[in-house]
Amino acid sequence: MMPVGGSAVSGQGRSIYLVEDTAEVARSLCVTLADYGFRHRHFLTARDFLRQLKTEAPDLCIIDLGLPDMDGIELVRKVHELRGCPILILTGRHHVADRILGLELGADDYMVKPFEPREVVARIHSILRRIAKARGDHAGTARTARFAGWSFATGCNRLTAPDGRKVELSAAEARLLTIMLKRPNRILSRAQLLGDRDLEPLDRSIDARISRLRSKLENRGDAPELIKTVYGAGYLLNAKVEWSSE
Repeated sequence: MMPVGGSAVSGQGRSIYLVEDTAEVARSLCVTLADYGFRHRHFLTARDFLRQLKTEAPDLCIIDLGLPDMDGIELVRKVHELRGCPILILTGRHHVADRILGLELGADDYMVKPFEPREVVARIHSILRRIAKARGDHAGTARTARFAGWSFATGCNRLTAPDGRKVELSAAEARLLTIMLKRPNRILSRAQLLGDRDLEPLDRSIDARISRLRSKLENRGDAPELIKTVYGAGYLLNAKVEWSSE
């Protein structure tokens, strides 16, 4: 099988970790990833995957939720805590609650089996493009945003609270915050916050990520709410933002 469009959709040697215990599914995906130029490693268990993740971070992880030694949702949480690398969930679970929880925990997209392997590749490219765009928007320019006592370094996705506490963000949460910081005090629709119109995640994915991000930016006392919901329109970052090269 040859990739459609040649080098335009090539994986260009980017590394993908696949955590999947069903042999037929894993074999199909590994062949497809190789055909599209991705370097890949396949893991049957969460334990082996986490062991490797401690020494090397891939460009993206594909995680099945139905693993033999650990629930996939728990694995998504661990990946977020350990590396924060992009995650595509691939599973036979059809429950909406699982989808929303996976996205809340930092997954970038969610696909339900059965699937077309080439669509998986398209989703991978979509996620990687969003990441590249978010990074490229600030290449060679201001890299640290300061707002309401918080600071956020776009180059390393480091969020620091007013009291100096470090707050961990998933790759998806960091990209969402970057979009909002670039357009403070403006209503942004869900479409604008998705950042990539080629392949949209679930309609509620932005709502789940906003909820997760809002909880991490939770203010105490009489401080105003930083992320406001504008019903029927979208969301707004309620803060003055200053950018610097520090």
